[in-house]
Amino acid sequence: MLIYRDDATGERVELSVRELSGWAARTARLLHEDCRMQVGDTAAVLLPPHWQTAGVLLGAWAAGVSVSYQGWSTAGLLDGAPVDARFVSAERRRSFLENLPEATHCFVLGMGREVVDDLDYDVEVLRYSPDLPSYAPLRWTDEASVGGTTYRELGSIAAGVADQIGLRAGDRLLVDAASFEQPIHWLLTPLAVGASVVVCANLDRNRLTDLRAEENATHVL
Repeated sequence: MLIYRDDATGERVELSVRELSGWAARTARLLHEDCRMQVGDTAAVLLPPHWQTAGVLLGAWAAGVSVSYQGWSTAGLLDGAPVDARFVSAERRRSFLENLPEATHCFVLGMGREVVDDLDYDVEVLRYSPDLPSYAPLRWTDEASVGGTTYRELGSIAAGVADQIGLRAGDRLLVDAASFEQPIHWLLTPLAVGASVVVCANLDRNRLTDLRAEENATHVL
């Protein structure tokens, strides 16, 4: 379903539909069972495009939590509005601590240890089952984003992007994470039509032709 690769470090991770669903389910359970968050609560996701970011986003939406996503291009421009939960990378926490929004529940990814007022997401999330919990069903009119975008609208936008680039079920989309950091491109668009995705960090565009062949990508962003 999702391949994440970082050309700078050589990291390459493959996630099947079941594996990605498992990370989403664990995150949903973490928010619902541990943080006691309900439909309509809010979360700030301050993470780069990454396979773990996909699990965090899908898990938050599965729990009915409205998400504010801010990638690297807005690193110093956070609005600071309080949220119920905050997910941030260790790198970003060190660099922009004073600009991070206040949150009741704070999680750090890639830290490897607990820090003051923040919990290690990698440790906390694995305490939960990978089976998607049964909560009260979400409505299409519920807000998926802190900005007020509904699930119906988010799905329509993703389907529209897929249609614009000709992406269909069974295709594989290769995405340059630096150029298309919003999850509408690297996560929701392929999900909307049943395609798979290769998320590339630190992409060497000079190797794009070889990389496309290597990953069997049918479309490129």
